[in-house]
Amino acid sequence: MRINRSIFIDSWGFLALANREDRHHQLAVRSYEDIRAKGFLLVTSDYILDEVITALFKKVSFESAQKFVEAVFLDIKAGQIGLERVEDDRFKYAWLLRSLFRDKPEISFTDLTSFVVMRDLDITRAFTRDRHFEMVNLGFEIWPNLSD
Repeated sequence: MRINRSIFIDSWGFLALANREDRHHQLAVRSYEDIRAKGFLLVTSDYILDEVITALFKKVSFESAQKFVEAVFLDIKAGQIGLERVEDDRFKYAWLLRSLFRDKPEISFTDLTSFVVMRDLDITRAFTRDRHFEMVNLGFEIWPNLSD
């Protein structure tokens, strides 16, 4: 059995890491260190980065947000974080999921695009505390575990 060595990092992961005032900051830092120590590759999408950049500049100082985002860009360039694009086929599949999960209107379209990227890349773990990843019953596991 092939084990995927990638973990999808959701907005929560980035925001909790970036904001020392976030109540989950220490949990996120410990989890991030664990991910790195175990040799996992973090993967995210351009839609997630859009959410992170928008939210981060509202939550922390401009300088802190800029420094964090530029560090993420450097990690992407260095291959430390994989960046996936939500192009036409992925967008269309996410739109289909919107109809399939009509009973879950609280799931954002960005989350739906994340599910598509994860399915495309055979990633089952998400660095998040967003329960939507488990609600859809697509085999996704939240890391760190919600009981942590």
